[in-house]
Amino acid sequence: MKSSATPAGTVLGFDYGTQKIGVAIGETSVGVAHPLATIDVRASRERFAAIGSLVEEWRPVLFVVGLPMHADGKAHAMTARALRFARELEERFGRPVVCSDERFTTQVATQKLLSTGARARKRKAVRDQVAAQLILQDYLDRRSAA
Repeated sequence: MKSSATPAGTVLGFDYGTQKIGVAIGETSVGVAHPLATIDVRASRERFAAIGSLVEEWRPVLFVVGLPMHADGKAHAMTARALRFARELEERFGRPVVCSDERFTTQVATQKLLSTGARARKRKAVRDQVAAQLILQDYLDRRSAA
């Protein structure tokens, strides 16, 4: 996975999970991320078909994948799975992938949604998208600060 300078354009961010994948979208020139979709299929072929549809529609120049870690920064089983997902994104779609620390993003997303007063069903439906938004926004913020 590449770590060189970010090309200008649309970026898709992913909160990878074994059950669901949250997706966010952002634009490097604006530097703002927005929730986009939740991919709620477990079969790899179907997951990548859904991602392929998003890639075709939005034509991203880069992918940002959240990298889960223990609170102390050490890797765990989901770290390896997220890295595998990132490599597969790069291989399938031919775009660079950057991995970004995602510690606590799901918890922060849940708290943000709770603070809006969203009902439990709505929170559950968009939580992974909001986590992806937080991952992507952190990346965009760090990029603009560099």
